[in-house]
Amino acid sequence: MSAARNAALEAWMAEHGHSSNSLAEAVNTALEHLTGRLGGLDGSSVRAWKAGRVRWPKSATRRALEEVSGLSVTDLGFVPRGRTLPTPAPPQQEDAMKRRTLVGGIAAAAAAAAAPGTAAPRRIGMSDVERLQQRFAGIVASDHRRGGQVDIEQRAAALADEALTLQNAGAATQRVRRNLYAAAAAFRSSAMWAAVDGRRYDVAEGHMRKAQTLAEMSGDQAIKFRIWSHAGTMYRHMGRPADALAANDVARSLHITRRDPQFAALGLARQGAIQGAAHQQSNANRSFDQAQYAMLRADPDDHRPMWMLAFWDQAELHALALSAHLSLGNYPTAEFHAHRCLANLRPHMIRSRAITTTRLAHAQLAQGDADMATVTAMKVPAEAATEHARVSRMLREFTAALRATAPGSAAVQTWAEHTTTWRAAA
Repeated sequence: MSAARNAALEAWMAEHGHSSNSLAEAVNTALEHLTGRLGGLDGSSVRAWKAGRVRWPKSATRRALEEVSGLSVTDLGFVPRGRTLPTPAPPQQEDAMKRRTLVGGIAAAAAAAAAPGTAAPRRIGMSDVERLQQRFAGIVASDHRRGGQVDIEQRAAALADEALTLQNAGAATQRVRRNLYAAAAAFRSSAMWAAVDGRRYDVAEGHMRKAQTLAEMSGDQAIKFRIWSHAGTMYRHMGRPADALAANDVARSLHITRRDPQFAALGLARQGAIQGAAHQQSNANRSFDQAQYAMLRADPDDHRPMWMLAFWDQAELHALALSAHLSLGNYPTAEFHAHRCLANLRPHMIRSRAITTTRLAHAQLAQGDADMATVTAMKVPAEAATEHARVSRMLREFTAALRATAPGSAAVQTWAEHTTTWRAAA
């Protein structure tokens, strides 16, 4: 005799939009949160539950299922060992039961409609989270065009607050609540990054603390990695390499860097940039070699969060190497990485192109080629040159270095005339 299907579990999965694979992934994540070790379930495990072949999962899996669903495992249709499923009623009795249920349901609905102020609470679902994520995509796109602006920071922070407001707007499963906290943490992390990019470090630290709290509440490894990795970059820009390494080490110690080589690669590349700023040349070289190897091992088709897909690639690895070698004084190597970065940058990375072009001009000037460096610096768009805090600062430093390197030269005169057009357009 074949096993009875678990209709309750199938109905819950259909209601919440879960496939067998997505439920397995959610339970694995919950297992990691509960036990510290990622679960080993896959789609076939869930299909065995639905088919009734596994009627009572292991205890840790049961707890994880309850975390994900917000229901008891018996409500999900699982049956403890030694118990039997209810015996189906005879056809006549079943028809009578259906009639009684129908009549009772109609009466209950009528009573509810007549009672004032008893409307059912709103149900918050994954579709609500997805709508927030769609709006977040617009913020990420703005960041890549005009990074560091106060309005981007404010929009990201407001979206984080909206996600938290939604937590208290109705009933939701544990899975939905975790995703809302993870989304709020990601939005707050973007506010933090916009403040870092705009050199508003005191504001960035406030966003960081809020994002870290939200990430812990979500249990999401990817967003924890992002926040601590951003913290490492923030401290690097602040000139605090010891704090930068410590923060980046927290990101690199998370389980996700062992599960996914792309996260390992990003952590190692940012470590290399920090080591460059700390003048640790051999360590920086080793970190970049390891980052490249990890990136080559990664499966490009694995699921990854939107914020990572939007920027992390070979061009970003070269950008971080460029920053490190500029700090180390390895100007020909820095120039090589600048050219490789610019050749690989995706069209939407307008802010990154401006930063890389400015750094390339610095590398060329440091090698004594004032004319070429000036031509390169003139390629930086006026908007980035005047409105992006990091680009503006680097171009002021370029101006001072150019005057010191080639005083009275045609390059100095050409650059002075060019920057005058920026000020006139501002």
